[in-house]
Amino acid sequence: MTDSIAAIREGKVKQLPGANLEDEDLAGLDLAEMNLAGANLVGTDFSGSKLERSRLEGANLLGSKLYGADLRANFLGANLMQADMTSADLRGSNLRGANLMGAKLSQSAIAGAFLSGANLMSANLQGADLRGADLRGVNLSNANLQGANLTQADLQGALLNEANLEEADLRGANLAGANLSGANLLCAELEGTNLVGVNLAGTCLLGTVVKQ
Repeated sequence: MTDSIAAIREGKVKQLPGANLEDEDLAGLDLAEMNLAGANLVGTDFSGSKLERSRLEGANLLGSKLYGADLRANFLGANLMQADMTSADLRGSNLRGANLMGAKLSQSAIAGAFLSGANLMSANLQGADLRGADLRGVNLSNANLQGANLTQADLQGALLNEANLEEADLRGANLAGANLSGANLLCAELEGTNLVGVNLAGTCLLGTVVKQ
């Protein structure tokens, strides 16, 4: 594997589907258009790396370090449980069906990303930019979305029970059929938000202004 790592660092190899790169240090590298589909990337350090247009579908990135990385890539069905993606660039990324349970996504750019069916339970999305993101059917139970920008986001049927949405911007978002039971929407912005069929049992709406 030492030869493979050297080749990756030198930009000589782009096709490594199913490779075992567990706990490897690949921080700060230009890994654009890499094929790492189905790879074992548990604990791998990609901090500050460029992975735009890369294939990571089905890859196992459990506990991986992706801080500040360019992740505008294909993560379809990938395991990103407890991964650190703080301040990462995920704009327009494909994260459909991905497991992001407990992931760190604070201050990350996720505008226009595709996350339908993803698991973001207990994830930290504080201050994240999720404008126009596809979040249909997403599990955001117990997630921290304090101060997050969710304007025009599609959250139809999403699970947001017990989520922290304090001061979140939900203007123009579609929350039709979502579960917000026990959620904290203290001072959240809900102008033009679609709240048809939303479960608001036990939801904190103090300071929230709802204008349709």
